[in-house]
Amino acid sequence: MNQAFELTGKSIVVTGATGVLGGAFVKGIVAAGGAVGILGRNQAVAEARAAEVNAQGGQAIALVADVLDTEQLKAARQTMLDRFGKIDGLVNAAGGNMPQGVVQPGDDIFSMNMDGLRQVLDLNLWGTLLPTQVFGEALAQNETASIVNISSMNSKRAVTKVLGYNMGKAAVDCYNQWFAVELANRYGDRIRMNALTPGFFLTEQNRHLLTQPDGSYTERGAAVIRQTPFKRFGQPEELNGALVFLLSDASRFVTGAQLVVDGGFSIFSGV
Repeated sequence: MNQAFELTGKSIVVTGATGVLGGAFVKGIVAAGGAVGILGRNQAVAEARAAEVNAQGGQAIALVADVLDTEQLKAARQTMLDRFGKIDGLVNAAGGNMPQGVVQPGDDIFSMNMDGLRQVLDLNLWGTLLPTQVFGEALAQNETASIVNISSMNSKRAVTKVLGYNMGKAAVDCYNQWFAVELANRYGDRIRMNALTPGFFLTEQNRHLLTQPDGSYTERGAAVIRQTPFKRFGQPEELNGALVFLLSDASRFVTGAQLVVDGGFSIFSGV
């Protein structure tokens, strides 16, 4: 492998690392030679995943924290620094949807759950900004560092029902570009920020919306497949090539970009 595409010698924090996609990110980083901080609220899962990595010869540590709690994030940063001495990368994978941020077809759109929508917006936007603020202080000490935000197809098109999530990811896209420019103005090419934009992947949050218990598609899932030229959902590990590229020195001249991994969903007109 070209050494520019490797993560050997780099230590990287992954938020939301106890979820489905976050778990795949951890494996991808370790496979590329990186050490990883597995950050999430579920201590049992974080510790189990760290133990698995370490047992297989990799390097990982569990970081138990809520991405909306600055003090918990600061404690996680110190734990990471105590273990690895530096932090070279951050993957902002925490986010997702909540029932209170969903607007059903029969709902009155002039009587929406505003507090619920705000909670989902906060999780996705502030759950990206706050870790960047906290871990960014450590990233700024390095000659090269990379931040990868997780965007979504929901930020590109009006995906029905999940308004809170749509707004949150659209805000992340705006932040991704704005902050990338400001990082460059202050740090040159030392700290890059980019976004990984997945298409539709089955996670614990959306599985019941897209598939039936027997694995067949729901009406919504079938609509997604029709719009995806590859005619299937993505596999979590299929995001890792793009992720490792954005974290590695191979992307040293890339910032403020979005790398789409969606099986063609975003380019297909449906005709």
